[in-house]
Amino acid sequence: MQPKYKNIFVQGAITPQKIADSIAHHSVKTNIGGHSIFLGQVREDAKETGKVTAIEYTAYEEMALEKAHEIREAAFAKYELTCMHIYHSLGEVKAGEICLFVFTSSKHRRAAMDACNEIVERIKKELPLWGKEIIDNNETVWKVNTI
Repeated sequence: MQPKYKNIFVQGAITPQKIADSIAHHSVKTNIGGHSIFLGQVREDAKETGKVTAIEYTAYEEMALEKAHEIREAAFAKYELTCMHIYHSLGEVKAGEICLFVFTSSKHRRAAMDACNEIVERIKKELPLWGKEIIDNNETVWKVNTI
């Protein structure tokens, strides 16, 4: 039987309400002294043939969930975290909308900040996720991740 990993995927954009609710749920956890949040937003990049209006995200979901679990466990082992949440969009996300939400919490700010940064970098490098940029002329181009 395949192990069940925490689902990190959200269909479409990650809404401001989801982000606000996640933050609000942590107010009862009074042992937390610091949070770090990364929000990845789709840019309206200019391409030779037009502007990016959206990105359509796809993933090898089973492998991505397993890898996200490994990244999560490694971060908990390395940093003194209280909580960690990772959400990534699948499907179409329009320019200006949020596609990645990483939220770490710890007793002290440095652990939350360092862990959040490392998690984002590992997600970008290691998760089997792909984005197809949708250009305003209806052309599509596979996105290449940059730093």
